[in-house]
Amino acid sequence: MKNRQLRIAFFGSSLVSAYWNGAATYYRGIIRALHQRGHTITFYEPDAYERQAHRDLEKDPPYARSVVYAPTKAAADRVLAEASECDVIIKTSGVGVLDDYLERRVLEIRRPHTMVAFWDVDAPATLDRLQNNRHDPFAELVPEYDIVLTYGGGKPVINAYREQAARDCVPIYNAFDADTHHPVEPVDAFHATLAFLGNRLPDREARVKEFFFKPADAMPGSTFMIGGSGWDAQDVPRRGNVKVLGHVYTRDHNAFNCTPFAVLNISRESMARYGFSPATRVFEAAGSGACMITDAWEGIEHFLTPGRECLVAADGDEVIAHLRTLSVEQANAIGKAAMRRVLHEHTYAHRAEQVESVLLEQTALRKEMTA
Repeated sequence: MKNRQLRIAFFGSSLVSAYWNGAATYYRGIIRALHQRGHTITFYEPDAYERQAHRDLEKDPPYARSVVYAPTKAAADRVLAEASECDVIIKTSGVGVLDDYLERRVLEIRRPHTMVAFWDVDAPATLDRLQNNRHDPFAELVPEYDIVLTYGGGKPVINAYREQAARDCVPIYNAFDADTHHPVEPVDAFHATLAFLGNRLPDREARVKEFFFKPADAMPGSTFMIGGSGWDAQDVPRRGNVKVLGHVYTRDHNAFNCTPFAVLNISRESMARYGFSPATRVFEAAGSGACMITDAWEGIEHFLTPGRECLVAADGDEVIAHLRTLSVEQANAIGKAAMRRVLHEHTYAHRAEQVESVLLEQTALRKEMTA
């Protein structure tokens, strides 16, 4: 029997722009795959942070209805009223505008058969905040949500959310869309020995200095490349062997991953501390056949096999050691092995099947509770 088709409302940062919005490709991959499974999705995002001026998607995507609203409570209430007609309402973390207001209002507009989920795309930061402030307004709301979904985090995040009285918590890990991310021909602008792509954020800065800039200083004869918003600021130390690209649009991610000798993944400090939180770009790089060096974090072996499908470095010195000993043949073999692994286990089609199962189960429970 065919599964029930759901009408799903997402309240998130942005679906159409990845500008200062690292979760964009995660949203796109999951929502596109849910659409392919027959579900109808509307994504509500505020007009904020110049994201509409830096859209990656010039046209609204065919797999979701995109609604951009003014960053005011009045405008938010209008789209909330529309969303209340859906079977499932999802409030993500980090919308960036009116987060506290939206987190309460999605619960207040819930109808008897409506399932409401909180989807945390930065669970370590949210949990640290809740644990450090018992009076955080979100703390009393956690038990009211039917379920908490997370960007990752494994058992440490599940247990931490249960300690916050969450009814249930299910990690939905990052993945990649094989139609979007795949091998392409090298592009001259992206030639480098090692490339890193990630926005400049406070809890990543020290790790970028250790894992990226330290190797760049130690290997002046090699070329290093860094992309992402914030790194083009005037206070970024300039080095003759470092290319600073600024924001890299999604359309260029494949070439960014395929052209360099190796690409680097650097977790945010909180993500590394909790573990089991691979960034979207881990899977994008693997799906493009790139040889990836990643910082060390608990759980990496659940996604890629160290030494065969990726290389792991505990610090900048180990990044240097990998670069000095890695051959072209080894780099190619690691990239190909990684691509095989993610195609087999880590596509957004895999994740959407999991999300669908969770949402259908929760909507059925909701109906039983209100019958």
